[in-house]
Amino acid sequence: MKRLIASTIFAVAAVSVAQAGELWRATGFEQPESALVDTAHNRIVVSNIVGNPGAADGNGYLSLLSMDGKVIARHWVDGMDAPKGMAISGGKLYAADITKVRVVDLASGKLVETIDVPGSVFLNDMTQDKAGKVYVSDMLADTIYRIDGDKPEPFVKDPLLASPNGVFADGDRLIVASWGKGINKADFSTAEPGGLLSVDLATKTITPLPGAQNFADLDGVIAMGGTIYATAYMTGTLYSYKPGGKPEAVMQFKPGSADIGTDGKATIFVPLMGEGEVAALSLD
Repeated sequence: MKRLIASTIFAVAAVSVAQAGELWRATGFEQPESALVDTAHNRIVVSNIVGNPGAADGNGYLSLLSMDGKVIARHWVDGMDAPKGMAISGGKLYAADITKVRVVDLASGKLVETIDVPGSVFLNDMTQDKAGKVYVSDMLADTIYRIDGDKPEPFVKDPLLASPNGVFADGDRLIVASWGKGINKADFSTAEPGGLLSVDLATKTITPLPGAQNFADLDGVIAMGGTIYATAYMTGTLYSYKPGGKPEAVMQFKPGSADIGTDGKATIFVPLMGEGEVAALSLD
């Protein structure tokens, strides 16, 4: 992602249907980067960067939304720098925060631990596998780390990851949305756009998904019902991809669509960093 300073309007969450497929939009966030469903508590956690995505400035925080788009807590957890992707495991929420991972107790909303990730540069998205292990991508180091409890370790480091951004645990694999090769750190443009990859959790083998290469600078990714959905931050496009096919644009936003979340049924939640909003989309 590139630096975006969103205007801040602390309004009550608004519900609007801006285009076909939208259920609602919640407003008033500050560069919302990720929207993660907390199934156990029937709510959505939203990370707010608030400033430079790479600056350890103490401005970042997490918000809570109801499943129908109403703000439960604007500042649920403070004391972060630039939180981005998140994952849930063992009653705890993990949030990527530049070179650290913040750990929050879901029941109390208290920040209980900070995990330093040695060697990391720009931690981005997170996911958890069925065994409860947590993974976090490092977009500027072609690396994915694995965290077991509170112990981080490099899981896979390879130029084939091509600036990995979105990660999503899908059975025995990780689905990875890559930003692209030859990334320019000044404006995050790329010499070659990214695509969708699969990383085997047992062998760590990286496999490009057929027909889904070199098509966009990808950000967030989820899988649901045999279909993969991914956002292209620079254009604001939401893509869908099925095995044997090619990525298809299913929704168009303004630039800034980031780490998407899902209820696992038929709804996708899209953070819109530039607009300070979270949009809910029905896939029915």
